[in-house]
Amino acid sequence: MPSHRFTDPTTPSFTPPFTHPVTASAPAATGYRDLLRNREFSGLYISFTLTVAASTLSGFALGTLVNQQTRSPFLTAVSMYGATFATVLGALTLMSVADGKRPRRTLVLLQLASLAGVAAQAIPALPLAVRFALLLTLGFFQSLGTGTRLGLLAEVVPTSAYAPARSLMNITSGGTAIVGYALGAVLLRHLSPQGVFVTAAALTGLGVAVVAATVREHSIRLTRRPGLRRTRATNAGLFSHPGRRMLLLNLWVPNGLIVGCEALFLSYDPGHAGTFLAAGSAGMLLGDLTVGRLFTADRRRRYAFALRLLLAAPFLLFALHPPVPVLAVAVFLASAGFAATLPLQEQLLEQTPAPIRGQVQGVESAGRMTWQGLGAALVGGLAQYLAPGAAIAVAAGVSVAVTLLCRPSRRTGPGPVPGPGAAGPRTGPRTAA
Repeated sequence: MPSHRFTDPTTPSFTPPFTHPVTASAPAATGYRDLLRNREFSGLYISFTLTVAASTLSGFALGTLVNQQTRSPFLTAVSMYGATFATVLGALTLMSVADGKRPRRTLVLLQLASLAGVAAQAIPALPLAVRFALLLTLGFFQSLGTGTRLGLLAEVVPTSAYAPARSLMNITSGGTAIVGYALGAVLLRHLSPQGVFVTAAALTGLGVAVVAATVREHSIRLTRRPGLRRTRATNAGLFSHPGRRMLLLNLWVPNGLIVGCEALFLSYDPGHAGTFLAAGSAGMLLGDLTVGRLFTADRRRRYAFALRLLLAAPFLLFALHPPVPVLAVAVFLASAGFAATLPLQEQLLEQTPAPIRGQVQGVESAGRMTWQGLGAALVGGLAQYLAPGAAIAVAAGVSVAVTLLCRPSRRTGPGPVPGPGAAGPRTGPRTAA
C-alpha cells in the first residue's frame, strides 16, 4: 500500500506518520471463539447484534404502519430503508465524535439517543411527518454510533484479528436481519406496530446496558474537541491521501453497482427473484466465513483483487439469459466476492492513524451504504431504457472496469493525522484486550 504523506508546506499542523503496534507479547487471537472470549469484543458484538435486531424490527413496524396509512409503495420503501441516507449527513458533519476522548461514553449516549427515537415511534397517532423526521434522526445517530463502535473495535482486538472480527459481525448482521424480519412478521400477528416498536426499544436498551457493563474507556484519542470543523478537516485529509482514497473507491463503487444489479432481480424474473436473493445470501455467508475465518491476512491480501473481480464478472451472464439454475450459481459465486471488503478494510485500517480510525471507518461504512442506494437508483434508471438483463450486465461491466482501473497498491503505511491541531505521535504500544 502507498505511504503517501500530506506535503502541503503551508499547513504546519500535519504531523509525521506513526504506528499503532500491538503488544509484541500478546498472542493474536483470530478465531471466532477466541474473539468471543474477549470481554470487550463480546460486549460490542452483542450490543451490535441487539442494535441490528432492533433496527430491523422498528423498520419493519414503521413500514407496516406507513403502508397501512398510505398504501404507497414508495413511502413504504422509504420508511424501511430511508435511514441509510442520513448516514451521509453524519459522515459529513459530526463523525469526528467517533474519535473523541471518551468513546465508550459517546457510544452509550448515542445508543440512548437511538433508544429515545425508537421509543418515540411507539407513541400512537404520531403524524407521519414526525415519524419520518425521527427516522432520519435515528439514521444520523446510528451512523455516528457505527463509527464510534468500529473505532473501539480497532482498539479492543489485535490488528491481526480485525478482519475476523468484522467477518463475524457481517455474518451476524445478515443473519440477524433475516431473523428480525421473520420475527417482526410473527409479532405483528399478535401485536400492533406500536407494540413492535416497544420490543425494539427494549432491545436497544439492552444493547446500551451491555456496552456500559463490558466495554472500558479507551484513551488513544485526539486532544481537540470533535465537531464540524474537525470532521471536515479529517475528511479532507482522508480523501487527499491517494492510498485511502483508492481503497474507499474500491469499497464503495463496485459493491454499490452490484447491489444495484440485485435490485433488478424482481424486474428480471419475478418468479425466481427469491431464488436469486437466497443464492446471494448464501454466497455472502460462504465468502465471509471463508475469507474472514479460514484465510490468513496474507491470503486475504493476495486474493482481494480476484474477489473483487468475482463480485461482478458472473453477473455478465444476465445479458445472455441462461437457465435459472445457471444464473443462481452465478449469483452465489459472485456474492462470495462481497468478502473482498474484509481485506480492503484491513488495508484501510493500516493506512489510518489511530486517533482518527473511528471517523474513517464511520465514513467508509456510511459511504458504502450510500453507494448501495445510489447503485440501486442508477441501475434501476438504466433499466428504464435497457432490458433488465442488459442493465445488470452493463452495471457489472462498469464494476469490473472500476476494479481493473483503480487497483490499490500493495504497499502499506499510515499517513499523518489530517486536520488542524492533530495529535502528535504515540510511542507506546496499544493494549490488546
